[in-house]
Formats: sequence, C-alpha cells, structure tokens
Amino acid sequence: MGVRHAVVAGGGIGGLTAAVALTRRGWRVTVCERAPALTGIGAGIMLAPNALRALESIGLGPETWAGDALSGQVGLRTPDGAWLSRPDGGAPSTRHGLSPRAVHRGFLIETLAAALPPDTVRLGVSVTRVDDAGDTVVARTTAGDLRADVVVAADGMRSALRGQLFPRHPGIRHAGEAGWRAVLPGTGLPPQPAVETWGAGERFGVVPLVDGRLYVYATAVTGTGPVARPADHHAELTRRFGAWHDPIPALLDRLNQQNPDPVAILHHDFHELASPLPRLHAGRVALLGDAAHAMTPNLGQGGCQAIEDAVVVAHLLAGDADVPAALAAYTKARRRRTTRISRRSRRMGELARLSHPLAVSLRDLAIRATPRAVASRALDTVLGWQPPSGPAPVHAPADVKEQR
Repeated sequence: MGVRHAVVAGGGIGGLTAAVALTRRGWRVTVCERAPALTGIGAGIMLAPNALRALESIGLGPETWAGDALSGQVGLRTPDGAWLSRPDGGAPSTRHGLSPRAVHRGFLIETLAAALPPDTVRLGVSVTRVDDAGDTVVARTTAGDLRADVVVAADGMRSALRGQLFPRHPGIRHAGEAGWRAVLPGTGLPPQPAVETWGAGERFGVVPLVDGRLYVYATAVTGTGPVARPADHHAELTRRFGAWHDPIPALLDRLNQQNPDPVAILHHDFHELASPLPRLHAGRVALLGDAAHAMTPNLGQGGCQAIEDAVVVAHLLAGDADVPAALAAYTKARRRRTTRISRRSRRMGELARLSHPLAVSLRDLAIRATPRAVASRALDTVLGWQPPSGPAPVHAPADVKEQR
C-alpha cells in the first residue's frame, strides 16, 4: 500500500494537531484553512494534563511549553476578594503527573504548524462539501477537488461539513452568556495565580501564561440569545468589574493602556452544540473539536478535547487500518467522553450564571463547604485521561449505528 492521503478541513488547534499526528503516523496530509494566514486569536488557552499528555504522544513534550507552570487548580473568589476556594499549589503535578501550562493560542498554532512538512497547509482554501465514494472520499474545495483516503472535519463550531453529514441535527445554540478576552503584559505586577472571581451572573478570570503575560477574561449573562455589543468594551468592563477586588482594577487600567482601540478586546457570544451528534464520523469522514462537540468554556476543555480527538483518530488510522472501521472505533472511543464533559461544562456554567442574591449565597456556601480533596477527585476522569497506545482496533464496533 502506498502513502495514504488525509485532507483536514480547518487549520485551528484540532485540525493542526490532527495533521501533526497523522503525519507522524505516515500519512500525507493536506490542511485547508479558509483564512489567509495561520494566526491564533488574541487569547490564552490552558493546556490541562490530559492535553499535555496527548501532545507529548506526538512529539511535543514539556520542553515545547517551557516557562512557569500553573501552581495549582484555578482558585475562586468573590468580588470583595474573599476566597471561595484557594489554589492548591502543586496538586495537579502530584495528582495527575503534569502541571497545566497556559499559552497564547497564537504560540500553540505556530508550534503545531512548525511541526508539519512544508506546503502541508493551503491558506485561503475552504472545504465546502465531501463526496464519499466508498474506497476514497473527495473534498470539494474553493481551489478545486482533492481526493483522499480520509477527511478530518475540523472546521469549527459552525461546521459546514457537519451540516452536510447530519442535516437533521439542530446545530449550535446560544449558551446564555457572552465573554471578553485579552492578553496583557505581566511586567510590574506581583505573581498572579490562576483565579476566577464569581459574582452575580458575572465572572472575571486571570491566568498567567508561560511567557510571563496574563490572559484575562470576563463573562456576563445575556439571556437566551445575543444582545447588542457594547460600543466601548473597556468602558463596559469597567462598569461591571471596576469595583471588584485587586488586581482587577489595575488590570482593567492596563487593558485600556495596552488596547486603547475598543475593537482590540475580543468579545464573543458563547454557543454549544444543541445536542450530541449520533456519531462523530460518517463513512470516511471524521469530525473533531468544535465541529464534533462544541462546548461552553466553563471547564477550559474545548481545545483540550480537540487535541485528544486528533491524537485518538490518528492512532486508530495508523498502519493499514480500514478507514471506515477505524472511524467507527473513533466514535466509540470519543463520543461518550466528550458528551459527558460538555454536559459537565454546561452545569458549571449554570452555577456561575446564578444572579439571584439568595442563589448566589447558597452557591458560594456550597463551594466553601466542599473539601479540596473532593473537588480535586471530581476532575480525575477529565484530567487523568491517557493517550492510546499499542495496536489500534481494526473492526467497526457492532453498537455504532449508521444514522444521521
């Protein structure tokens, strides 16, 4: 058998991780990215232990993410600065073997792209549909057709390929929140732990990146759908969070100095997949990341799950594996886990969005009363995930139904 060809639709975190993983399994890969350049949005991403293990399994080990690791779990505070749950320094490294690292998304994108052979990525090219011929699949792109042995649909939350393959699925829905994100220089500030502050229907988070910068984000309840975007994002953030505990006011001042142009602050509505897909594949096409299971950001697992997806699908496609059978095994390996994590993230968001004073007080009391060890154990199934090893399955599982 000659070198097999994979087309990856989408050059984001999941798509590029899949491209690296498949390349290192001996595949020839073509990545089609609709944007004119590979640039990560101006925000951070926390690489939890499960994602770090997945990246290490494809050759991107700890030395890739050199810099300060996060000291422990994300702490929780109230707007007046009182602690609901303090960060537990060193707990992730002792409990899960690795300490999480927070990096700029642009750095992660650049690192993944640099691990690919030259000319792997085609910029300004979109995959508009796929036609599965049984023994091959044709990716219809804006630059012409590409024949492949497999297509990996990593084309994001509003995936065109998901819509084609599962036309009766309702797609994404608004999650009832919107958020702001930015990256700031950390010079001149004391060391900052990773902390979220929960108010009444509002949150403010600070996460130190490995390069010394700070990733800051904020959220606010919007109801059941999008609302008008603020004309001045900094003014809106100051109105909502300017009286909260230190160092939030100083960070808002720094944000205004760093980004005087209001449009430089990222602002997005939160969406999630309205219901799980019946499968994460169709024939010779696999969906991963937001295309497969778009989830809210409340657990910080959206990008981490895309990385897991990519490593698993490449493992199952290794060697001379039968592609449809390998992708059916991929659905079996990934669908239940990603569905559970998505639901858990949604429940976390429901807690954070509480706004009635009595509900907020009861929530905060429950968080304070939960022992740290119990909270740590609750994340074991998420953070303790291990990448696959050994021979991959070659037969389609009998319980995966071919339905759309």
